[in-house]
Amino acid sequence: MSSETRSAVARTEITRWRRKQLLDSGFPRALAARVAADARFDLHELIQLVERGCRPDLAVRILAPLDESAR
Repeated sequence: MSSETRSAVARTEITRWRRKQLLDSGFPRALAARVAADARFDLHELIQLVERGCRPDLAVRILAPLDESAR
């Protein structure tokens, strides 16, 4: 297996793990899939906000990465 293939497999596994953590925390499927695939989101911060009563969609808005074009 090439290093590129191993990297792709590792990224897929990490995304899968992130999605499961978000689903277990109450995120809707589509939102969990989108956020899990974007490594710019701090998973732990998102989950903490939700555990404190924040809606998942609002937590994502609060912690959304700044758009590169906004700089």
